Amino acid sequence: MKASNFYALSINPQLNRSIFFKNGRFDITGILRSNPHKQCNLVVAGSFGVGASLFPGCHYHHLATYNVPTRKASRSCRVRSEDCGGILSGESILLNEQTLERELQIAIEEENYAKAAKIRDSLKLLQEDSKASVLAANARFYNSFRNGDLASMQALWSKGDHVCVVHPGVSGISSHDLVMGSWEFVWADYDFPLQIEIKDLQVHVRGDIGYVTCIEMVKTKGSNWGRQFATNVFERIDGQWFMSVHHASYVDL
Repeated sequence: MKASNFYALSINPQLNRSIFFKNGRFDITGILRSNPHKQCNLVVAGSFGVGASLFPGCHYHHLATYNVPTRKASRSCRVRSEDCGGILSGESILLNEQTLERELQIAIEEENYAKAAKIRDSLKLLQEDSKASVLAANARFYNSFRNGDLASMQALWSKGDHVCVVHPGVSGISSHDLVMGSWEFVWADYDFPLQIEIKDLQVHVRGDIGYVTCIEMVKTKGSNWGRQFATNVFERIDGQWFMSVHHASYVDL
């Protein structure tokens, strides 16, 4: 099994964690959360610095070594609004939506139903703006990513076997449960909140499918910036946008 130009991580029968980019190398640390007495096959590649002892009951095959150059430039330590070339920031849209929802709740509690009706209309218009809604969903994704919030990440993703995540250097992982397991595994050794910047954001919507392309720059504590090109695909279900694909590939351009 391959991902891009190097081997991917393959764990059978169940994958709970992907390899991830750290300090210029693809790393895997920790232990499987599945039954340690079950036999599984593990194929890894990269500069890991871990041995087969981390995975009891697994057959370990070290196939290759692949070092990735780190990005040297430093960045600010906050999640910044997306630079989207004139398109409204997903963060600002999400903030507007949350503000309207709070104002609506206050108006209802105060029994000011005329005001509540106007706020509800404004909220509906914002949510019916397809590009704005996709950008807001994209902002929720990166907020979950930044904070390591698995519950909000689970709520954001569509349910089913068709969903897929591609972490940098790893082949695709499909089905909702395995996708969520991969995020939990990737986050296991991170200190939150992460530092994330989103650049060159573009959004496209056709019917009930929307997607965002962007450069995501992620920095974990004590590491250099990792720069990935990301494609985030969303599908509209009952008027709400859910993520169905996240594909991130490491770049150094």
